Amino acid sequence: MNRLIIPVVVFSFLLSIKSVTAQEIRKLTLSEVIKLAEDQSPLALMAKHRFRASYWQYRTYVAQYRPSLTLTGTTPDYSTAYSRVWNSQAGEWYYVSTNILQTIGSLSLLQNIGITGGTIALQSDLTLETDLDKAKDQTRNRYITAPLSVRFVQPLFRYNSLGWQKKTEPLKYEAAKKTFLSNIESVHMEAVRQFFSLTLAQINKQIAETNYLNADTLYRMAQGRFNLGTIAEDELLQMQLSWLNSETARKEADMNLKDRELRLRSFLGFNENIRLELILPSSVPDLQVDVQEVLDLAHNNNPQIINQQLNVLTAQSNLAQAKADKGLNANLIASFGLRDQDPVFRYAYQESNRQQTIRLGITLPILDWGLGRGRYLMAKSSLELAQVQSRQDQVDFDQNLILDVEQFNLQAEQVRIAAKSDTVAARMYEVTKARFLIGKIQVLELNNADTRKDTNRRAYVQALQNYWSYFYNLRNLALYDFLNRRPLETNYEKLLD
Repeated sequence: MNRLIIPVVVFSFLLSIKSVTAQEIRKLTLSEVIKLAEDQSPLALMAKHRFRASYWQYRTYVAQYRPSLTLTGTTPDYSTAYSRVWNSQAGEWYYVSTNILQTIGSLSLLQNIGITGGTIALQSDLTLETDLDKAKDQTRNRYITAPLSVRFVQPLFRYNSLGWQKKTEPLKYEAAKKTFLSNIESVHMEAVRQFFSLTLAQINKQIAETNYLNADTLYRMAQGRFNLGTIAEDELLQMQLSWLNSETARKEADMNLKDRELRLRSFLGFNENIRLELILPSSVPDLQVDVQEVLDLAHNNNPQIINQQLNVLTAQSNLAQAKADKGLNANLIASFGLRDQDPVFRYAYQESNRQQTIRLGITLPILDWGLGRGRYLMAKSSLELAQVQSRQDQVDFDQNLILDVEQFNLQAEQVRIAAKSDTVAARMYEVTKARFLIGKIQVLELNNADTRKDTNRRAYVQALQNYWSYFYNLRNLALYDFLNRRPLETNYEKLLD
């Protein structure tokens, strides 16, 4: 039995060691986290798919301006009815019974005309008609051909949807490209937030561990001094309370660290076998940006500005449609072609005769109880509202952008001050701790110094986060790389792969 138990225990132990060491530790800087987020985070993938949808919407619009070739067929087309026929000799109409089976084929080439909103089509038709009332030995089949016909349809005084789409669709696609870049910058901003959230959790864990060890050491020393009668019981209890609080803080910091690591790991698309350790940036670029430059860049690049223009254009389009619908509408239809028929297929194309049509149809509302006028006035009001809203949004956008630029220009100095304060507070704690150990100061002063040390350390991390958050926020607003002095760009063709 012992021979069996010992190998099982050894195997279980080795298996547990393997499961622990299977986790890979990834040490990442801020720039590496941002790059990983851009390449593989779910938010970046969603931005990519949103752009794809906008791209295919634009391609659908472009396809409307290209000729379309269509083949249609109908078989069988059976009908039995009475048809009215004109008898030229008798000078009167009469009715005949028909029992017809038809097979119809048509090939058409259609082209939309964006400027006028009309269409032009070339068409070729072939119909095989079988008269089922005739005997089989008679000529039952007849081929009816239209080798070529041209048809032109032009709406008059109507709303030209193609003309308005020519104004709005390219602008929508441009907005989609800018929106993709903006979404990627939003991914960068989220990466910054997640990075410093975990970094702060790691620092809080280190602080909690250090504070626990210090509190444990000081508590043991206080117990010795209390036994010697050199400190009062209330000071001993204060040290004990600090030790207990540090133990609680250590456990809370450990749980918070696991939670923040899980969130960043999920954001970057890593599985549970990856452990993350982050490296805090040691410095920030000494960068100052000009307010007017950022305003000009944002006005040219920001998708919010383009969307404001789109809102006004859409309102103008709706007004044009409402205005056209309430007035006179007409359609001009003209066609010209050739047509022939013969019982023998090879003769059905030999003596084609001309056939032509021209037709003008009009529609004029006489009594609609104010429906057309009401729609027109609503569309006009919507346009005025869109124009006012666009101007107000522009003012708000500029004001917020100016504040963001001013805030960013302060951040580098804030980081330097926070770094110096962190160094001073850490040194002050060491001096205070040394004086406490030789009995020169009270425990309250030591606790105050410890609190200031931790607070300034966290403030330094927060200052770094503020800098990079404002930095990527400005990139998002202007779609411009201020460090390398170039517009933000991407290969849109690769996004479609």
